[in-house]
Amino acid sequence: MEVAKPANYSTSYIDKPVVPGDVVLDLSSMSNQTIKLGGGLRQDCDSITAMKAGMLRFSKPNKYWIESSQKRYVPSAGDTILGIMVDSKADNFLVDIKGPALAFLPVLAFEGGTRRNIPKFEVGTLIYVRVVKANVGMNPELACMDASGKAAEFGPLKDGYMFESSTGLSRMLLSSPACPVLETLGKKLSFEIAVGLNGRVWVNAASPSTVVLVSNAIMNSETLTGVQQKLMVDKLLQRTQ
Repeated sequence: MEVAKPANYSTSYIDKPVVPGDVVLDLSSMSNQTIKLGGGLRQDCDSITAMKAGMLRFSKPNKYWIESSQKRYVPSAGDTILGIMVDSKADNFLVDIKGPALAFLPVLAFEGGTRRNIPKFEVGTLIYVRVVKANVGMNPELACMDASGKAAEFGPLKDGYMFESSTGLSRMLLSSPACPVLETLGKKLSFEIAVGLNGRVWVNAASPSTVVLVSNAIMNSETLTGVQQKLMVDKLLQRTQ
C-alpha cells in the first residue's frame, strides 16, 4: 500500500502517534474533498477524531485509518479477512472473524449466487472474505466477492496451515513494497499465502517442512527490522539445507 502525505494537510498527524480524543483532520479546511475513514476514526461534525491509540496512516487517493497492533480485531468496511465458519442458517452463514461479535455472510454474497446454487461449507472451514458493512452495534456483514461482484481471490482455503497473529503483523505482511520477510522467503521457496487484516495468516506449500519454516519466519518477524528479518530467514534456510 502506498503511503504518502496529502499536500493540503501538511501539518496533520500523518505517520505520527495519536491517542483517543485527538482531532486528526479538520474537514472545514478540506472543501470539495471526499475522504474514506478506516478503523479507529470517527466523524464529529467537521472533525475526524481518533478512537484508539496508534499511528495515523493515509493512502492515496483518500483513505485514512489508525494502525495499531492488537490481538482483537475491530472490523472496518473494505477489510479483507480470514473467517472460520461456525454455523449456517437459511439466509446466512455465521463466521468467526476474531472480532467482538460473529459476522454474517449472506448465502447470495458469492459471484453468480442464486437460491439454486447456494454453497455448502462444513463447520471449521477457513474462508477468505471482504467486510462489506461494519456498523456499531450490528454484526458485521461479509461478502465472498470484490466490489464489482467478482469472486477474485475470495473463497474457501483448503489444506495448508492457519495461525493467528497481531493485527499489526498482518498489516506489515500486506504492506507495499513487499515486507522483507516475505520477499526473502519468496526468493528461495515456493508457497501460497493469504493474510487477513484480522490477524490470521494461511500458508500452504507442497512440503510440510516449507509450511513450518514460512510460518515460523513470519511469526518471528514482527519485532524485527527489515535487515534483521532477512538475516533471520537466511539462518532458518541454512538449518534446512
